[in-house]
Amino acid sequence: MLCFNKKHVAAGVLALGFGFHPAASGAQEFINVLTGGTSGVYYPLGVALSEIYGETIEGSRTQVQATKASVENLNLLQQGRGEIAFALGDSVKLGWEGDTEAGFPGKLDKLRGIAAIYPNYIQIVASQESGIKTLEDLKGKSLSVGAPASGTELNARAIFEAAGMSYEDLGKVEYLPFAESVELIKNRQLDATLQSAGLGVASIRDLSTSLAITVVAVPAEVVEKIGAPYMSATIPTGTYEGQTEDVNTAAVGNMLVTHADVSEETAYQMTKQLFENLDRLTAAHAAAKEIKLEGATEGMPIPLHPGAERYYKEKGLL
Repeated sequence: MLCFNKKHVAAGVLALGFGFHPAASGAQEFINVLTGGTSGVYYPLGVALSEIYGETIEGSRTQVQATKASVENLNLLQQGRGEIAFALGDSVKLGWEGDTEAGFPGKLDKLRGIAAIYPNYIQIVASQESGIKTLEDLKGKSLSVGAPASGTELNARAIFEAAGMSYEDLGKVEYLPFAESVELIKNRQLDATLQSAGLGVASIRDLSTSLAITVVAVPAEVVEKIGAPYMSATIPTGTYEGQTEDVNTAAVGNMLVTHADVSEETAYQMTKQLFENLDRLTAAHAAAKEIKLEGATEGMPIPLHPGAERYYKEKGLL
């Protein structure tokens, strides 16, 4: 089991010391893995990935960076301040297009794809005592929608728009990371939280064991209005303590992304070692069970890195 020290969150960067292998020849290959908040799914998967890369990519030196996730990660990649990052598919598409409203300064033309991985489920959870049972019930209530211009917050905007609602319908909007949102709900200072993450995300699991919750459905017709890359999905019964039925919601694919200045060999190895060590990723978080080689290039909104392309050609995918 991996234990995370909260002090590292404030610092934003956790240099893990995994895989400090001396290079056989030449300079060391530095791989900074950009993740998300420590209570989300990106972080434990990023920790596992950095361990894998440190052990299997000769001469590599790895580090994990806790961030505000998708939008920040993509901007950091464009600046060359990371070698591989987790990001939501819709954020990747908006970054490639240079959507300034989504938090991008312009077209992120250096982004290159490594792999489509597992879907993020948009999970809206309210305290049972708030009385919130439907999207409509959120009107006049307080909701945390994730960090400003994060992938989660972009998901929240899309869902509200498709449901014919806006933030103005809410009693109060908070822009907070997952763990902080949960703490406010526990302290009766917040009614609900919207979290875009893999199923069984630690923050909501923690909340569901602390007080009675309601998982709020996003109806299929709302998801259809948003359209691709969103799809209708189910949060199965028992995903969280006290959840007694399946709940419909929206899902959007996650991507692993790099940038054009990463060498072909490094990108090849990052792709190869990802798929050859899926058991270790699944041990880090159950969301990784949904990572499949056959789906690795599906819905990728940016060009693949030539290194990733080489791996997929070897595997007969391209």
